[in-house]
Amino acid sequence: MTHLRISEAADYLGVSNDSLRRWISNGKLKAYQDDAGKQTVSGADVAALAQDAAQGRQNAPAELTSSARNKLTGLVTKVVSDKVMSQVEMQCGPFRMVSLISTEAVQELDLQVGSPAVATVKATHVVLETTGLSQ
Repeated sequence: MTHLRISEAADYLGVSNDSLRRWISNGKLKAYQDDAGKQTVSGADVAALAQDAAQGRQNAPAELTSSARNKLTGLVTKVVSDKVMSQVEMQCGPFRMVSLISTEAVQELDLQVGSPAVATVKATHVVLETTGLSQ
């Protein structure tokens, strides 16, 4: 049986390591220990969770149920807040993402520099541009 480290499984599911650990604590996933004493989860169990979420099944964790398919996992790099609104910047691999959200949401999510987060992009239009290179 294939086992994945917590961080690997979280990456595959597009959630934070903390979410995955919470699922282990709540019994949604069973944890194992590898030879080095590190916590792992079954690859098959992770695959089943991903399929449940994709199918919209009720046993999928709430963090996985969404109609949005464009999710980028990353770290918060900057938070600028005023009384009502906040600008949150994230680095998601090579991509810089910027989101304008309410300051209340920033506080509820406890977003601060270094916090892991998932940027979910849901748009009705995607603009494409050419590179200027022709074949």
